[in-house]
Amino acid sequence: MLGAAEPPPGEASMRAVSEDQIPLHEEFIYCCGAATQVLKCGPWRDLLNGESTDLPRLLFLIIPGNPGLAGYYRTFIQALYCGLNQQYPVWAVSHAGHCKPPSGMEMTEDTDMKELEDIFGLHGQTEHKLDFLRKNVPKDMKLVLIGHSIGCYITLEMMKRASELKVLRSVLLFPTIERMAQSPKGKFMTPLLCKLRYILYMPVYLLSFLPERAKTSIVRFALRGLKCPDEASIATSINLFSVDCTANILYMASQEMLKVVDRDSTTIQQNLKKLIFYYGTADGWCPQQYYEEIKMDFPDGDIRLCERGFRHAFVLDASKEMAAMITHWLQDDLTKL
Repeated sequence: MLGAAEPPPGEASMRAVSEDQIPLHEEFIYCCGAATQVLKCGPWRDLLNGESTDLPRLLFLIIPGNPGLAGYYRTFIQALYCGLNQQYPVWAVSHAGHCKPPSGMEMTEDTDMKELEDIFGLHGQTEHKLDFLRKNVPKDMKLVLIGHSIGCYITLEMMKRASELKVLRSVLLFPTIERMAQSPKGKFMTPLLCKLRYILYMPVYLLSFLPERAKTSIVRFALRGLKCPDEASIATSINLFSVDCTANILYMASQEMLKVVDRDSTTIQQNLKKLIFYYGTADGWCPQQYYEEIKMDFPDGDIRLCERGFRHAFVLDASKEMAAMITHWLQDDLTKL
């Protein structure tokens, strides 16, 4: 039986200690020919070749926002795994080309170029996640997909393109699934991303020569407004000093502004009972107006508005709180397994 959404102070303290001690397995693989970082929490590292009697009944898979670095979700993964009483694996897969590959590994694999066609774009990133599932997860395994920001758009596209997926639930956090260019932040960022992003490459290139300590100081300065910034986010942000990573991140973002226009209400209606939406109250990418409109269009849907003041990029300072809420939301589904 899962614990309450907000455990007593003593229990919360004990759980916090255990979360920090939970080991994460990190892999760098080629998926669709592109370097991909995968974080895995739990003893199940290979779901395809293990004994069927040892396999879990369910996999939690996190589809990140943009920047799509799995490392940003490190604390979230550990907290979610603990909140689930360590019963189910929790994995996060980065977007193609958003992570700096380790020494000796190139950003793209020496392979048939057809496989790499626009893999760093929005369409390619969706196919990238489906290919990851096909090659790493049994077809009959039940899934809980957790999308964040543009990861929500990708999650809905995955459910649309691969209806055979055994999706138990999809949790869509701060979902950028419509009118991104018309959002408050989109109005400002669209010209920059679509016309001026190449100007950013030179300063990133110059900053890439700085020592690691200097890069870390710059990241800490950029996050100085946070009371308790997640240390995992600080370490992960060092990837943004790579020109290749930044170029792929900005290219994907430019496509988001151009292609995420109309909400896919058909896919939402077809999967409504599987979906949980969570909107912010002061989110510049998916403003409260979008919440009110989707709530009106789908009155029977599980569509929630944040009452705790979480920012769009919750992974920066509210990973544990978000994980606790999700385990609470899914209690009934999990007890029925």
